Amino acid sequence: MNLEKFQIRTDLAFEALDLRKTTYLEEVVNEEFEQDNLVIKRTVISENVGREIGKKPGLYYVLDTKAIKTHDNDDLKKCENALTQIIKEVLRAENITEKSRGLVVGLGNINVTPDSLGPVVIDNVIVTRHMFLLNPEEVSEGISDVSAIAPGVMGNTGIETYDIIEAVVNKIQVDYLLVVDALASRSLARVNKTIQVTNTGISPGSGVGNSRKEISKETMKIPVIAIGVPTVVDAATIASDTIDMLLRYFNHKIEHHDRPSQSIIVGPEKIDFDEAELPDEQYRKEFLGEFGRLSEEEKFQLLEEVLTPNGYNMMVTPKEVDIDIEDLSEVISGAIDRALHTIVDNGIIT
Repeated sequence: MNLEKFQIRTDLAFEALDLRKTTYLEEVVNEEFEQDNLVIKRTVISENVGREIGKKPGLYYVLDTKAIKTHDNDDLKKCENALTQIIKEVLRAENITEKSRGLVVGLGNINVTPDSLGPVVIDNVIVTRHMFLLNPEEVSEGISDVSAIAPGVMGNTGIETYDIIEAVVNKIQVDYLLVVDALASRSLARVNKTIQVTNTGISPGSGVGNSRKEISKETMKIPVIAIGVPTVVDAATIASDTIDMLLRYFNHKIEHHDRPSQSIIVGPEKIDFDEAELPDEQYRKEFLGEFGRLSEEEKFQLLEEVLTPNGYNMMVTPKEVDIDIEDLSEVISGAIDRALHTIVDNGIIT
């Protein structure tokens, strides 16, 4: 099967690394650590690797959290704490200080729930530019010059998002951009549960095949930090992941049941699919025939080829996305405020 034209529909760099193998693996820096039982991954992608996997070279952080699923306030606070530290690290990497002037941009369509993350975050971010303009001598130590904008989408404004941001940047002369957007993922498990922070900027709409002009350091001439959360997956991803879950379930049953007659009876048992392993190729072929022998890329491409021409490769989001967006926006806006204003991070103001 020809994979040359195979497009990885994901905005997450580490997913692209997993799906599209690189011949420059030694140039990839991968680190993983924990904070408050939250897994944080740090990846540095070189130009060679970026060219092969279709991602911009640079620094990528990924925060995996189940707090959005449980909606537990304590877990959400831990997530905010971890995200605050990640944003601070990326700011330091770009030599952005408390004296730098920043513009926070919320990309997306406020009228479409899974795409509304950026604008909702903007509603909660602390903006201070007007204070520096009107009464600079009264601005407390520990407050940075921050403004914010939600430029909407071209379908509503008739203006390219990039053009709006560029005009604002040129007018108010900020030192950096911090962009928040909803992303697309190639895994059901990461929808609304993964936060990516990168210094490589962003191409709005690229994950859903509607790529707009890139917003990055190269195009804006100032550092661009992007914070994104995958809120949608396509139908091909759902089908592919479901097949894998089915195979993992069968394999789990075989490994944990003594009687052969009971080995593949599907019961109501709940298993951890992250821990369950896929069966080997022989068993996959027994379960699914020749389809079971396809690689991950081949399987996904086949599903995409079946669904896309008929208009069935829809973008899908969880039914509780409105609650997830609310929690995510509070976590992200809180982390941004704490990372940009030390007076907030120190608890002097909330």
